[in-house]
Amino acid sequence: MASITIRNLDDKVKTRLRIRAAGHGRSMEEEARLILAGAVEQKLAPEKGLGTALYELFKPFGGVELKLLPREPMRDPPPFE
Repeated sequence: MASITIRNLDDKVKTRLRIRAAGHGRSMEEEARLILAGAVEQKLAPEKGLGTALYELFKPFGGVELKLLPREPMRDPPPFE
């Protein structure tokens, strides 16, 4: 098992951690371990894609109808000779 030292921890943070740990019936060290473990287990990537997130964000404002541009035939690729 690894160990870390947290320097320059604000006294108010330490006091709140002590109170929180006591409220859960744990030591400060165990409480800090559980807090850190929970923080790093959180998913970093959103569960939905960017397009879906944007759609849901702007859906209440109404939609926008875009005209589809006509497709043109593909041109011949350039010769690389």
